[in-house]
Amino acid sequence: MRFRPIASLSVAAVAVLLLAGCAGSSDDSQTPDASASPDAGQCQTPFTGDVPAGLEVSGDFKGEVTVTRPDGFAPSAIQRSTLIEGTGDEVKAGDLVKANYTVIDASTGEVALDSLKSDPSGMDMIVNAQQIFGAAVSCVPIGSRTVSTFPAGTLGEGSPAYILVADSISELPTRAEGTEVAPVEGMPTVTFADNGAPTITVPTTPAPTETRIENLRQGTGDVVNPGDTVIVQYTGVLYDGGTVFDSSWDKGAPTQFATTDVVPGFKQALEGQTVGSQVVAVIPPADGYGDQAKGSIPANSTLVFVVDILGVQHATPAAQ
Repeated sequence: MRFRPIASLSVAAVAVLLLAGCAGSSDDSQTPDASASPDAGQCQTPFTGDVPAGLEVSGDFKGEVTVTRPDGFAPSAIQRSTLIEGTGDEVKAGDLVKANYTVIDASTGEVALDSLKSDPSGMDMIVNAQQIFGAAVSCVPIGSRTVSTFPAGTLGEGSPAYILVADSISELPTRAEGTEVAPVEGMPTVTFADNGAPTITVPTTPAPTETRIENLRQGTGDVVNPGDTVIVQYTGVLYDGGTVFDSSWDKGAPTQFATTDVVPGFKQALEGQTVGSQVVAVIPPADGYGDQAKGSIPANSTLVFVVDILGVQHATPAAQ
């Protein structure tokens, strides 16, 4: 099983290199692409057995951990042991999970990454078992703590050996569950299927010339800050005619991306919102794709999005 290489382990690198998400830059802004989400599949991990004897982990579940290594510890295989057996559902690829991660250089014992520093209540993620964080929590119940080892070079040429301690805290919902907010007159109307998928009906009035953002639900989770990575469900339609041009719901899974990797109007719809919120945004061309066509989106199109904000991975200042 192949793992994506990492040049350095920092919370900033986590969002970019270790977790599934959309790539991009401010010079190549885009609306999200639901096809970037990992496909859910059978429960599989790359581990070949338990970690070597003598490796000890202490500390409360969901709290800071201390790892004690035997003298000369140098893992030679990708291995994992379950230290605490949870009582929740088994984690599978494609699940949305809140978890804590501590990554330690196996040779020096230095902490290379501690997700508690950026996400004290737990880091939200879409589980991809082909990446180290997803593999660490896959195929064990929610509420479990695992310790995994990765030999030198596993995570990229020249990378040291690493020890990863993971606490899977909870499974996240796949639709926004915040408090309903009364719809605003003049905005698109939205109805929902049983699973939460939205159907958007655009008004017959002319499209606004400035981005309009309103909440359909107000969540109580973490605030989305500039540069954060969000996990969302969304549907986008054209204001002119209401044609759907993209939808994570149609593709069967949530997706994730940094707020800096989408068009300005979509960025405005995310930053400052809270996890659990559902947002409807009307985005004129100036905050969308302007006079450029983009796939099935014609030039000079006003866009409408309904977005469920399901999770967030907070960026460090260096990543913003």
